[in-house]
Amino acid sequence: MRALLLLALLPILHAQAPISGAAKLRLQVEKLSRLGKVLHIAAHPDDENTAFLSFSARGWQYRTAYLSLTRGEGGQNLIGSEQGEWMGLIRTQELLSARRIDGAEQYFSRAIDFGFTKNAAETLTKWDRNRILGDIVFHIRRFQPDIIVLRFSGTPRDGHGQHQASSLLGKEAFTAAADPAQFPELGRPWQARRLLLNIPAFTPAMAKEAEALPNKLVLDVGVYDPVLGQSFGEIAGISRSQHRSQAMGWRQERGQMREYFQVLAGEPATTGLMDGIDTTWARVPGSEKAAALLRRAAKELDDRAPEAIVPLLQQARREVDMLDHPLAREKRAELDEAILQAAGLYFDVTSPKYHAVTGTPIDIAFTAINRGGLDVKLFSVHSNLKAIKIDKALGKGQAFTHVETVTMPAVPTQPYWLQRPKSDTMYAIDNVRALGSPDGPAANNTTGFTVVINGEPQLVMLPIQHRYTDRIYGELTRPLVAVPPAVVKLADKAILFPNRNPREIAVQITGMEANTKGAASLKAPSGWRVAPVSREFALNAAEQQTVKFTVTPPAGESTATLKAELAINGQTHSLSMTSVEYPHIPPQAAFAPAEAKLVRTDIQISSTHIGYIMGSGDEVPRALEQLGCTVTLLTKEALAQDDLSKYQAIVTGVRAFNTRPDVRANARRLHEYARNGGTLVVQYNVMEGGFFGGNPKLLEGMGPYPITLSQGRVTVEESPVEFAATHKLLQSPNKITNRDFEGWVQERGLYFASAWDPNYETLFQMHDPGEAPLKGGTLYTKYGKGAYVFTPLSWFRQLPAGVPGAYRIFANFLSAGSVN
Repeated sequence: MRALLLLALLPILHAQAPISGAAKLRLQVEKLSRLGKVLHIAAHPDDENTAFLSFSARGWQYRTAYLSLTRGEGGQNLIGSEQGEWMGLIRTQELLSARRIDGAEQYFSRAIDFGFTKNAAETLTKWDRNRILGDIVFHIRRFQPDIIVLRFSGTPRDGHGQHQASSLLGKEAFTAAADPAQFPELGRPWQARRLLLNIPAFTPAMAKEAEALPNKLVLDVGVYDPVLGQSFGEIAGISRSQHRSQAMGWRQERGQMREYFQVLAGEPATTGLMDGIDTTWARVPGSEKAAALLRRAAKELDDRAPEAIVPLLQQARREVDMLDHPLAREKRAELDEAILQAAGLYFDVTSPKYHAVTGTPIDIAFTAINRGGLDVKLFSVHSNLKAIKIDKALGKGQAFTHVETVTMPAVPTQPYWLQRPKSDTMYAIDNVRALGSPDGPAANNTTGFTVVINGEPQLVMLPIQHRYTDRIYGELTRPLVAVPPAVVKLADKAILFPNRNPREIAVQITGMEANTKGAASLKAPSGWRVAPVSREFALNAAEQQTVKFTVTPPAGESTATLKAELAINGQTHSLSMTSVEYPHIPPQAAFAPAEAKLVRTDIQISSTHIGYIMGSGDEVPRALEQLGCTVTLLTKEALAQDDLSKYQAIVTGVRAFNTRPDVRANARRLHEYARNGGTLVVQYNVMEGGFFGGNPKLLEGMGPYPITLSQGRVTVEESPVEFAATHKLLQSPNKITNRDFEGWVQERGLYFASAWDPNYETLFQMHDPGEAPLKGGTLYTKYGKGAYVFTPLSWFRQLPAGVPGAYRIFANFLSAGSVN
């Protein structure tokens, strides 16, 4: 997890929509006459069919949305070490970046991706089925789609149990949303016209199978749009490639792309997904004048003089205002946006920094620029629910900035789904209507402008952003957030005491405003001792200070919670702040209680000088340091040139053989290191090939003898484990027992070996309920003078989570050379 650095902002390159300017306006104006709506449902970020979404939103120009039941919290992070809710923050923003490109909207439910499951029954046992069903019903009634398109079938063919569950719940919600007796508190019933399945066709074989199905509907989503200058397949590739944390970089398809659909419920269809559905203004009674004006605006739009259609759009808006219909209200908002775009008006609300302390004042700049050809007036700006009259004429090319002092909210800015403690499988969101927004809330939702165009006032509401210039990436923005006067951080979410010795615990304090003074303390339960009681600190804004405490554990095994607190001006503050920052998404700041799990358990280890080869990113090196190890991260230069014999053990990180070509290039060197007396421990990698019906391949060089990987995994973290209890690697330096497999989180392991050379010994056997045992969870061989261990158990989850048995087992792996 990256520490928050307040002295410098990590450069962020925001994903850009593929259209702007004249092309954007033309599509906006054309869309004003398209009244169709499409809802796409699946389980996770990257499950969505971006080609279909692009075609529906940009091609058909229908209002299109993707409902992902989860935010992908259980995914494997291939760009960093974030897990859980922090992984969810990343993947939420990746989805929003993708939607800005393909033109669809994005929504979520309260479900948490708690990890891979193999069937819908397990998923629906852990999720609150009725609440998630209600969330889907809420979205259907609120969005009111004409058609609902499921990504998955609800059968074992879908693979992931959450995939299956998304389809089963989607089918149930199609009916429940239309039933006034079900979920009456979630709005008026809505009956979508039909429910469809988007038949998977990822490979030529799957496409051939889909082609042979009777009663299918076929849609070519690879059409080229000359206004966009791209096909929808190209847009889809750009959109899907936003899922970088999942290594989902995708090709941009050019030419025909056939997608296949089947009607599951509702009205039949023979020629197309929208058969028999009127997607014009004719479905809104009394809309003839509005429809005619919008057609005329589209016809008369001049890319070089777009302001000429503003009077037509305003006239159409007046007509729409007289229509009492949900579709008319939706189009009213789209009309407002199109008028501003055609008029060439620019508005911005900015702050001098990206954070300010709760309840304090901050100067906000309201900027309006008339970049078009109309004379307009800035009537007022809005802040904290009050209007400040400006009454300033803005001629062609004129800009105006007004600075207003606003008061920050009384509580820190926090994503709404993280505002209350969650369970492992569900977010605690009291008001389901919060799900109507995929993100937020912003620190201030009440800032904006009233502008008068051709004598007609129009309200423009915008969030406050910090706009800054990076020397590499240029102009960037990040949202303004409300923060406490200081934040506090413990370095680890789990703190290990492998013996009775006390440990020095560092507490990092970051000031969020000038002249912050107070006292820091650590709170531990009975049996744990902390000294001193408190330590004073004094900080300026953006300044950090580290204070240290000595924590003494009890003699026997114990787990507890350690809490860090700051006493400032008579108030107690106990929040840590995490900033999630990557180049492809806007920065995200979120808060969590400043606490850590204390773990006291006896662990012996004989190898303490460790080399670690980081792969896609994990927190295992820090966990090994808690065992008393000195851990050196091996760069590609060190791996190729250094004397590896100085390390007692070398560990390859998550997917190191997949993500680092230098690891493969030096595989023989690593094997020689083991042959000459070192211990080489290889964590999980994924097979090459084997997905979407292909054949798995050997991952060359991963072991000194051949190993074939599979997609085999054990997803139930409580699954019983059979092990070779008398094997020397499980006897010394720690005797491994059944207790060491208690308290594991999310899963046992993933991508087990399916075949291996007879020189390897197997140490563990486990399986999910009702399945055959998997024996390829850990392979060991004595290799020359040293030892080699391949272990795809999920150490990258267990060790940072402070699972005592995981530490004991991994300590034995590191010590394998000494027990040969």
